[in-house]
Parts: sequence; structure tokens; C-alpha cells
Amino acid sequence: MKPRWGEAELGAMAASTPSPWLPALWRVGGPFLGLALVTGLFALNPEIREVFLSGQNLRFVLTQTVIVAIAALGMTLIIVSGGIDLSVGSSIALSSVAAAVLLRAGVPPVAAVGAAVGTGAILGLFAGTLVSTLRIAPFIVTLGLLGVARGLAKWLAGERTVSIPETWVSRLMTPLPEPAWLVLAPGVWVAVLLALFIAMLLRGTVFGRHLFAIGSNEAAARLCGVRVGRMKPMIYLVAGACFGLAGLMQLARLRQGDPTAASGLELDVIAAVVIGGASLSGGTGSVVGSMVGALTMAVLRNGSQQMGWPTYMQEILIGTVIVLAVTVDRLRQGKAG
Repeated sequence: MKPRWGEAELGAMAASTPSPWLPALWRVGGPFLGLALVTGLFALNPEIREVFLSGQNLRFVLTQTVIVAIAALGMTLIIVSGGIDLSVGSSIALSSVAAAVLLRAGVPPVAAVGAAVGTGAILGLFAGTLVSTLRIAPFIVTLGLLGVARGLAKWLAGERTVSIPETWVSRLMTPLPEPAWLVLAPGVWVAVLLALFIAMLLRGTVFGRHLFAIGSNEAAARLCGVRVGRMKPMIYLVAGACFGLAGLMQLARLRQGDPTAASGLELDVIAAVVIGGASLSGGTGSVVGSMVGALTMAVLRNGSQQMGWPTYMQEILIGTVIVLAVTVDRLRQGKAG
């Protein structure tokens, strides 16, 4: 008879293994160090320093962070569980178009919000179900859904942008909000609240412990009694809901549903999570790290634009950052082993 481990053993397995203080300090402080280095890179330039470090530019940077940050929260759940999702950009585009079509038809904004989040959640549930039941690699499943969701977005929008009427949805990403006491764009506060929720979900619930256990060792998690077949669809569903909410923020930023929007955004999202200290092998990651990683990406893009660097230079930098972050993760795993 196979032994069935209890929650205590499961929690012990999901927890990080003891490590010397220096690697542990690097895991916690590494993302902040990366953010400081990127900020310092642009702050040293006297031509843009004053504008770059201004309070107004900080508002713009935080607003620019929202879409990637919200999507990165969902991606954190997937990567920690040992998976990956390459359909993020397409999911965001489809969710934004779905909400835009409803808003244009005169549907109440709350229903449009539900449509955006629901669209992302359904896509996530579908992906998680395929990964779980058919045992297909997440990379393959989500690569296929990348094309399917993008095609559905173009079909739903009639292969053109969908303009929306002025509602409170279109003001979610306004850097100078009304009322002024909000200080930051409403979308920034939505991202902060969602981050707190995801952090509690990961660290304070059985769902979170099971998620870390699956990412650490799926076979051992099954022996512990974790219902992996049920967990994976739920993980992708929650992540998909985050992608749908990111799609709503994309709609608010553009003031229209664009089926071609967010193309390649999965690169920024995955980069944010990896920069934040998550391991692509699973079992490691944090909400704080992913949020700092998303902010680092926004600072990198904002500084590059102010420096007048072309778009291709930004893409080269982001690609380089991803390779460096993964290399550091591999070196850390090698030392831990």
C-alpha cells in the first residue's frame, strides 16, 4: 500500500530548501538590484536625468507597468507550477476586443469587464484542461492557442479596430486620474490589489502550497495526494483571468479594441517573471519579484524611449536581459544542487 503523506510533509516539500545566506539574499534582493541598475543606467545621463526622475514620469512609468504586471501575476502562477503560457498576448487582444464589442453595443461597463476577465479565464481553462488531460507540453498547447486566440480576435473585430464610447473603463489608465486624490492611474491600484490577492493565494492557502509542490516535483506531489489533474486547469484558469484583466487595461489604454495589439507581449511578461526570480523549472517564484520585474521592464522601455533608442534596440536589450536572468537561475540551481 502506497504511503499517503499529510499536509505537513507536503508543506515541507513545497518550501524552499535551506541554502546559504548569500544565495537566499540574492533571491530576495536580486530583482531590486536589477531595478536599481536599470534606473541608474538612465539616471546617469544628464540629458534626460531631470525628466526621467521626475514625479510626472514616475506616474507614466507606473501606468505603463500595469498591463505587464497584471499579466505577470498570472504567469507567475503558471511558471511556479512548472508550466509556461505563450498565448498571453493573443489572450489579452481577444479579451480587449470582446469587451470593446460589448461596450460599443451599449452593454453596461461592468458586464464588459466581466466579459474581458471571463474570456481570459475560459482560454486559460481550455489550455489547462488540454495540458492536464492530454498530457501535452504547455509550450505546445499555448503555442497553438496563440494563433487560435489571435484569429478569434480578428474575426470578432471584423479585422479592424473597435472604438468604444467614453465610460469609466476608458479612464482606468489615465496617468492623471480624476479624482486627483487617487494620485496614480486607477489601473495601478487595481494591479496592487490583485498582487495582494495573488500573494495571499500563493502563501496562505492550500491551493498555493499544492501549486508550489507541483512545480517542485509533480510525481512526489501526486504521492502526497495532490490532485494534479484538477489543479492544473484551475491554475491556468486563474492565470487566464489575470490575462483577461490585462486585456481590459489594454482596452483602456488604447481606447479601442485592437485585434493586433499585444503582439509579442508574452516576451515582456515572461521576462518580468524570470527577472523577478522565478525559475523556468518551476517551484520558485514570488509576487513581489514579478512586480519588480514588470517595473524593471517598464523603466527599461521608458528610459530607452527618452534616450531616443530605436525599437529594435529595446528588443535586443529585453532579449539579453532574459538570457542573463535564465543564466543566473541555472547557475543558482547548479550551486544549490
